[in-house]
Amino acid sequence: MQASPRAIAEIDCERSRQLRGDGSQPLPDEILAATEPLVLRGLVADWPLVRAARQSAPAADAYLRRFHRDATVLATHALPETGGRIFYNDDLSGFNFTTQMVGFGQVLDALRAHLDAAAPPTFYVGSTTVDTCLPGLRAENDLNFGARDPLASIWIGNRTVIPAHYDVPDNLACVAAGRRRFTLFPPEQLANLYVGPLDFTPAGQSVSLVDLRRPDLVRFPRFAEALRHARAAELGPGDALFIPSMWWHHVEGLEPFNILINYWWRQSPDWMDTPFNTLLLALMTVRDLPPAQRAAWQELFRHYVFESDGAEAAHIPQAARGVLAPISNPGARALRAQLLKRLNR
Repeated sequence: MQASPRAIAEIDCERSRQLRGDGSQPLPDEILAATEPLVLRGLVADWPLVRAARQSAPAADAYLRRFHRDATVLATHALPETGGRIFYNDDLSGFNFTTQMVGFGQVLDALRAHLDAAAPPTFYVGSTTVDTCLPGLRAENDLNFGARDPLASIWIGNRTVIPAHYDVPDNLACVAAGRRRFTLFPPEQLANLYVGPLDFTPAGQSVSLVDLRRPDLVRFPRFAEALRHARAAELGPGDALFIPSMWWHHVEGLEPFNILINYWWRQSPDWMDTPFNTLLLALMTVRDLPPAQRAAWQELFRHYVFESDGAEAAHIPQAARGVLAPISNPGARALRAQLLKRLNR
């Protein structure tokens, strides 16, 4: 029997004075620095956009149009037979959708024209900076992150299915219109998710090849184990979900008109590059070494990176520690220059 994901833990924000979507006080660190996912019911219930969406999809559409100027966005289009799943073609040589830069208003027009269609084509705009395409929206619909300065993005579309993927930043996803179902997997389930190519992806991030709505456990038998560790929640207008860094998440838009506003931030210095670059470089330089050499490098990474506590350089005079000293913004720039010089030999 196939396991069902267990429910994600929840907080009722509409009953909490500390957790309000009006921006009156910053969200607490125990949420924004957590390592487990958390549903925040009603966190943004007071947003005007949410109030409009609770009236109707046309009301939410009209509210958005107040802020639209002439911005163009990267829009995704897929035929009805895809069922809204943004994915590869059958042999992973391409994709089952097309993308085009269009006016944001054209996307709203297309969604409005197909609100009542039984099997509409897919229209989707993902990860577009709010301030770019809808200037002024955040003045009325925003959250207080204190000293954090997150990137705010909007996602809008009809019934879409985004395969399980991870993001490096922490993520607070706020449902402003429609309903979305989130299914999350902890990072340690990587081997059971059957991840596709790292360097040829539908939208920039590697995705699980398993269709969560109809998992083929003959082709992907280990996915049954992933499901035993999965967490899930369905969110409506006003609800939010905190997704910790590196947690895999599968997202379904369940209505003919869905809007999500999410906030991304990293718990690391601005100068720190994405670790994904290190992974790509390790694939080129470490993976195919003889086993004994690979084990030796594993020990070096363990000592200097994964179990680093500063003690590994304690025997070296402070002025002579070089890259083993704490890295600053100038130090990162100098180190990046050294790496580029080595890579371009």
